[in-house]
Amino acid sequence: MPGPSDGPAGRAGPAGPVPGLDLERFSAWYERHCPGDLGSAVTARMVSGGKSNLTYAVSDGATTRIVRRPPLGHVQATAHDMAREFTVIGALAGTAVPVPRTFALCEDDAVLGAPFYVMEYVPGTAYRRREQLEPLGPERTRRVALEMIGVLAGLHAVRPDAVGLAGFGRPAGFLARQVRRWGRQLDGSRTRDLPDADTLLRRLQAGVSARTAGDEAAIVHGDYRLDNLLVHGDRVAAVIDWEMATLGDPLTDLALLLVYDKLAEVSRGASDATAGLAPGYPSAQERLDHYERASGRRLGDLELHLGLAHLKLAVILEGIHYRHLQGGTVGGGFDGVGRSVEPLLAAGLAATRSLATKTIGLRD
Repeated sequence: MPGPSDGPAGRAGPAGPVPGLDLERFSAWYERHCPGDLGSAVTARMVSGGKSNLTYAVSDGATTRIVRRPPLGHVQATAHDMAREFTVIGALAGTAVPVPRTFALCEDDAVLGAPFYVMEYVPGTAYRRREQLEPLGPERTRRVALEMIGVLAGLHAVRPDAVGLAGFGRPAGFLARQVRRWGRQLDGSRTRDLPDADTLLRRLQAGVSARTAGDEAAIVHGDYRLDNLLVHGDRVAAVIDWEMATLGDPLTDLALLLVYDKLAEVSRGASDATAGLAPGYPSAQERLDHYERASGRRLGDLELHLGLAHLKLAVILEGIHYRHLQGGTVGGGFDGVGRSVEPLLAAGLAATRSLATKTIGLRD
């Protein structure tokens, strides 16, 4: 399950030149936009971990800032939107959702070869693996997990128009567009035959077409999971990695979180003793119940949302696998990413089995 990703507060590589960040060009640009914020002699280090956008800690010895830019190599046209991250983080400042302070956005590719933005360094731990949660003990692990759910409910309670995000997305038809989008993303990153992906896509398309309920307008993080939170003590100090944020159905965040939390089990098999949840981590039903209480929403059938979440995560991992095969990833830990794609798709089919039987005329 998710645990430390070595986010902005995690271990980083040695100071010095890092791929994707020309320190001289960055320093000159940043001094023009935020004069005096960093001294003239700065060092940069890549923050280890993370398989999507690249994150760097830039410091003058007294002050540290975090720089985010898209990955090197193959990048989907609609992914890794730095301006989107910068906008939503800035809008949420001052709400109940903890976010880093933002400083500057650069959309000129001439500086670093891609857009990037600069934000506050927030002390905290981004938990990913079970073995990193276990030292906390069951009681503290439970508190952290429930705090994560409470922050998600708080995000979904923020009115987009109240924070200047009324035009940030198009809630109407959100789920149908999400299914189409992730189908296109898969086509742009597919490295092999994935028949379960095609079956799952057809099933989701039919399920979305059969829906009669309207689409709710809430701020959706789009990639909400424990290792996209910086935890200090038992509290969430900051929610990070907002590249997929939009307005849409908040239950897509909840469903994706459930799928992320069982990723290790799906990928390695239930027989692997290290693949389950850490002691004290609440069960899926407990997390759903806590979200329902914290949000005031009544949760209905999440089958369509869970199917979409499995597809989305499989496509994200297939994209990372594609970049790795093309030599566009930086650092280690990428060799096994592609092995999780097919188990995730199979789990998505299992999660939507009754959806297939409820959809008239569907043929897998």
